[in-house]
Order: sequence, then structure tokens, then C-alpha cells
Amino acid sequence: MTTPDRRDDPDRRDDAVVRLSRRQLLAGSALAAGGLVAVAAASSPAEAIPAVPIRGPHQAGIATPAQDRLVFAAFDVTATTLDALRELCVAWTLAAERLAAGQPVGPPLNAWEPPSDTGEADGLGPSGLTITVGFGESLFDDRFGLARRRPGALAALPAFPGDDLDPARSGGDLCVQACADDEQVAFHAVRNLARLGIGTVALRWLQVGFSRTSSTTSDQVTPRNLLGFKDGTDNLKADDPGAFDRFVWVGDETDQPWLRGGSYLVARRIRTHLEEWAATPLEAQQDVIGRFKGSGAPLTGRSEHDPVELTATGPRGVPIIPLDAHVRVAGPSENAGTRLLRRGYSFADGVDPRTLELDAGLFFICFQRDPGQFVRVQSNLAINDALRTYLTHTSSSVFACPPGVPPGGYLGSTLFDA
Repeated sequence: MTTPDRRDDPDRRDDAVVRLSRRQLLAGSALAAGGLVAVAAASSPAEAIPAVPIRGPHQAGIATPAQDRLVFAAFDVTATTLDALRELCVAWTLAAERLAAGQPVGPPLNAWEPPSDTGEADGLGPSGLTITVGFGESLFDDRFGLARRRPGALAALPAFPGDDLDPARSGGDLCVQACADDEQVAFHAVRNLARLGIGTVALRWLQVGFSRTSSTTSDQVTPRNLLGFKDGTDNLKADDPGAFDRFVWVGDETDQPWLRGGSYLVARRIRTHLEEWAATPLEAQQDVIGRFKGSGAPLTGRSEHDPVELTATGPRGVPIIPLDAHVRVAGPSENAGTRLLRRGYSFADGVDPRTLELDAGLFFICFQRDPGQFVRVQSNLAINDALRTYLTHTSSSVFACPPGVPPGGYLGSTLFDA
């Protein structure tokens, strides 16, 4: 069967994707009484991993138990009006509700038009998908009249020793963090949100992550990173709401009320020199980290969750945990009590053609109520951490994540409707 010529025109095809995706999504999800009609997020009895609701006081994907897979995307806004940006956030909210419920982003269309959903997640279920949206400093320039709503704490991070940043992999007006226990579900979410954004946003950079590198609830098993060590043993835990209120959620201290209940996301792509690390003797590796590789116990203990005794010394008064050990330098006691919520992932992006070594490491993500928390910790790590000689930081980004989606609201409504 011969395809009509009108559908061979790529410009007409792209226009159809934008027009139909948004129109059908809005029509299929419906707007009622000026508010959004929620899509049921209940999972099928046959699905082992339930759906995560997107509505609540905080965005999903922060306090949510860390999933196993990540697709992280940053976008530049190409539209010229605030209304277009607001419309996109409404469309993304409706799509996020459907995606988190394991449903396609929109209803099926007729065979003569592009499908409203790309289809690769059909039958995979919710898989614990969460979608978290953040706003970069560059969004608050003069394009949309948002300059007066930029939080004072939202600014590019300072340069740190060990940085070799790629601008093409840093920054962005918007970010989308999609986490799930199935990588195809996470990829499908970002792919379809990007498709809905055609004509309003353009993809700036994207990072795929596998194998979470932190535990965010007390009942999660601590994972191992690409260094082979357990990672995130002493991370903040979501079952300690007091710690989240103190260190993660933006409160009354902010100069921008629209951000209360939100958080700041810092993302750093950290290349790890795995070949050099693998050639390091085991005892030296353990001294660099400050933990035993097998058990994950601190060098002063026998099991993973034993306390890290920084004052313990050996026979000649030498600290058992070296002064430059990562577990010491990154800890709250060495950083004026500062703590971060870590939600990072391992990555492997092929081979570096210059060195023929693996381009792999840690895509570090953390959430905090003020980016200054990260700056304090990283400033210490960049100078005093023994692990720093095995690392190169290749990208850096900061985003302000608004609070959760209230009934009748949408992602970013506290900003755009302020």
C-alpha cells in the first residue's frame, strides 16, 4: 500500500505530533471546572511494583524509595511566551499522571495520524515510575518575566578543583528526572515528555543511569557502586521526616514562597578512573573509602551499620580511619553538620577515544533545602578526599524543584500562577 505524499513530509509530520499529542492528551484527560481531573494510579493486581501517585505536598522521586533505573534530561525552552511554558507544564502533568499509572500518555488515534504514545512501555506497568521536574537558573532571565521570582539560592555552582566540565552536558532551563525499576519505562517517560514538548522545549542533554548508588529508606539493601564498595549506608532516610524537614525541604527561610515544600536538585556527572582504581591494592582502596570492601563495615567496626568511630586510633596513635578517608571527609562532623539526600546512579557511556578507557562512573544527584549544603561538602571533598585522585567531574547543574502537585494544580503552578 502506498503511503500518501502528505505524510512523507517531515515538517508536516512533526507539526502533527505536536498538535495531536497535546490536543488528544488534554481531551483524553479532560479539564474540569478549571482544574485537572486526576487519572487513577492504581496498579493491576498482576503487577509486582505499584504506581506512585504524582500528587501530594512534595514531588515524587525525592522521598520515594530509590528505584533501580534513571533517565535524566535537561531541556532549553524554545518558546517565547510564558503561556506556552505554562501549557507545557499542564500537559506534562497530565502525561505524568498517566505514565505513573502505567498508561499511555494519550488515547489511541486513528491509523492516519501518528500515535499519541510511542508504545515501547506497553504492558510493562507502572514499574514504580516517578517524574520530578526542576527549573534552572537560566529560566529566570528576561524571556518570560520570571526574573523577580528567581530564588536567591538558585545559582551556578562555583568551580571546584577536579572539575573538567562540559557545557553541553551542564545546565538547562528545565530538567526531568525519571526513575523506575524498569529502564524502558523510565526512557519511555522522558521520550514522550520530550515529544510533547516539541515546539516549546528542545532536549539539551540526557543521562541514563543504572544501579542506584544509595539507599533512601531503612529497609533498602545498600547497593554497591562501580568501585565495588557499598554506597549510601549513612544516607538520609525517608522514614526520618524530621531530617527531611531540616535538610531537604525548602521552608519559610526561602525568599520565594512558591518554592516552599520543594527542594534543590544538584546533578554532577563524575567520571571514575576505574582502570586505575582496579590496579590499587585492596588495603589502599579500603583506606581511601574508610570501609571494608566486603562487608561495608567502617574500618572501626565489623558490620555495615556499626558507628563510624573517627576518633579511634591504632597502636601508635594513628587514626584507624585515615584523615583523608572518604567516609570521614564526606561526613557531617567534618562539614558543620551538613547532610544531603543522595539519589545517584552508576553510568557507562562507552569508551573515551582519547584514553581508550571506560567512560563510566557516578551520575551524582542530591537534594537539599539550599545548594549551599552541597557547596560546603564538595569544597571539602575536592581538597581533602583521598578518592578525588580517581575522579573527574564532567558536568554540573542546579535546579529548583517546586513542591508537589495539589488537587486541581499542575507541575510548577506555584511559580507560574503566583
